[in-house]
Amino acid sequence: MPAHADTTPNDHTLTFGQRVRRARERNGQTRAVVGGLVGRSPEWVKAIENSRLKVPRLPLLLRLADVLGVDDIAELTGDERLLAASYTKSAHGALPAVREALTTYRLNDSDEEPDDVGDLLSRVTEAWRLWHGGGGHRTRIAVVLPDLLADLQHAARALDSTDRRRALVGLAETYHLAQLYLSFQPSPELVMLTGDRSMSAAQDADSPRAIAAAAWYMNHVFRDAGERHEARVDLAMKAAHLLRPDNTPEDLARWGLLHLAASLSYAKIGQRGNAERFWDHADDAARRLGTDYAHPYLIFGRGMVDAYAITMNADLVRGVEAVDVANRVDLASMPSATRRSFHMIETARAYSLQGEQVAVVHLLKRALEISPETARFNLFARSTVAELDESRNAVIRDDVRYLKNKLGVPAAA
Repeated sequence: MPAHADTTPNDHTLTFGQRVRRARERNGQTRAVVGGLVGRSPEWVKAIENSRLKVPRLPLLLRLADVLGVDDIAELTGDERLLAASYTKSAHGALPAVREALTTYRLNDSDEEPDDVGDLLSRVTEAWRLWHGGGGHRTRIAVVLPDLLADLQHAARALDSTDRRRALVGLAETYHLAQLYLSFQPSPELVMLTGDRSMSAAQDADSPRAIAAAAWYMNHVFRDAGERHEARVDLAMKAAHLLRPDNTPEDLARWGLLHLAASLSYAKIGQRGNAERFWDHADDAARRLGTDYAHPYLIFGRGMVDAYAITMNADLVRGVEAVDVANRVDLASMPSATRRSFHMIETARAYSLQGEQVAVVHLLKRALEISPETARFNLFARSTVAELDESRNAVIRDDVRYLKNKLGVPAAA
């Protein structure tokens, strides 16, 4: 259940600290995990929960809300509705058009013949190429999404047998693209919608591979919605059991991807043993696929598994280990500008755990250069820049102001 739906009979009487504790326990997180992820000690979290400390200033409050999976800060503060999205999330200019494409229902059957399935799937492949390319990937994908969705939906209704299943697989992949476009924007209901539709299309296609990809993306939806890790891991493993990883590289890559999803779910709640155990399975899959392999659009391979080890260790609040992994990962070999930028930001997060502000700013600038729209819509990047701006560190002041301007981070209220 999404975090903002959690209520109690006497919700208005709860203190800020009690609300923080409720959100933390709902997520299955320890004080050490939450404290580490916001750059504070477990004792600080305890002091917040016991009301010995007051509500932190806005940048730190935003970081805390992000770590706890809370979109509406009022869930923590009890004050008038104040969306974290208004400070940490930026809306892309084409969001209304994409929203309309997703919420427009074509009720009349068309006599028009659907496009050739092969041509439709080629358009899906090209859309993924646009997403992983450098520059304004969200802007480019927003141009093609509406027509591609409409044409695939029509084909899935009009065609029969094998062609219909192929169209449904393409539709599921296109919903994945829509979900990625919507991520880190103030539209959580659309993210949930696209995740659910992609899984429905994959199941209608009766395609284990499509179901596996949908489960990977639904894991991100569940994590952002505050769904407990048990549900996320259960979904990933059920989808993994549908695959035959010993038969084809395609199945092995998706099998490894789902074990990576389970690893990240456990890391998010501080379960190091389980996180590392599932990461080892993903690592084995990447090893068996070979150093040069990367899935065409899921990008699973050696580079992705290594890069996600940074995220796993950062989520486990193991800053030294996260930085050590980051120093050994060659992001340049990853065939996706959006992924390179994301993992560069995750590297910045690792250095932030060590309090190395100069390194954090340098890495955020590099991420911005690699893929501006990835950096602009990343919650850690935006909240961290807001927090660094408050620090008044003269060494990084000009660079922070530059980042604040480029990322569109508003002035603190």
